[in-house]
Amino acid sequence: MPLYRDPINNDQTYDEYVRADLNRWVRKLLQRPGLVERTSKVIQTKINDKIIPEKVHTVITATVKGLVKSVVFGLEYIPNSPIIYGVKLQERDQAAQKLLTKYRKIAAAEGAGTGAGGFTLAVADFPALIVIKMKFLFELAHIYGFSTEDYRERLFLLYVFQLAFSSQEKRPELYKVILNWDKTRESWPVEKESLQQVNWEQFQREYRDAIDFRKTLQLIPGLGAIIGAWANYGLVDDLGIVGMNCYRLRILGGIKS
Repeated sequence: MPLYRDPINNDQTYDEYVRADLNRWVRKLLQRPGLVERTSKVIQTKINDKIIPEKVHTVITATVKGLVKSVVFGLEYIPNSPIIYGVKLQERDQAAQKLLTKYRKIAAAEGAGTGAGGFTLAVADFPALIVIKMKFLFELAHIYGFSTEDYRERLFLLYVFQLAFSSQEKRPELYKVILNWDKTRESWPVEKESLQQVNWEQFQREYRDAIDFRKTLQLIPGLGAIIGAWANYGLVDDLGIVGMNCYRLRILGGIKS
């Protein structure tokens, strides 16, 4: 279903409406950062450098490095859910919305539970949330008809993940990779040594920065449960919107200028 909830004109097909929907999303995604965004980035950087404990950064770095290895070289994230073939985009979108609703609830419950457990469990929430996000993306791939048995499709999920949590300065570059993925993937070797072509250190840094004020508040005594649920729900929702739109772009072959 359309992500912006506007009514579909009777003269439009669903695919035409989605193209218009995607145009709005892409314009918002790629807009240049304004004064508020630039100021927020400065504050966010100070929060990450001065407020978030080094222990948290260490956990995130180790988790992201492990995530890349397990996603590309392992098979543990591949879901049991079947790959959906031969259905219309509207049906895929409806199934994706249901999946997103499910995972937002899972993330919120996990965030509330760890947030209520004090600092140690709040730190443990960071890797747990990454696992929830990746499981969501793998199931999303199957809904849109792409097999995660192919490691190149798993790499695509990592780029989607990056796009969802990257800075506005990095988004155009990542968007270009995703927009041209079906051409790019054919140039990647069948074997997995192409992992070295991706700047995963940047991936870790961008994700850490994207955690921002929402997750920082979870570390404050007395606020953990409420903030944990709110932050996790919002972060999974952000990923869901980006993931759905990236697959819509692939299925429709891009957007009209």
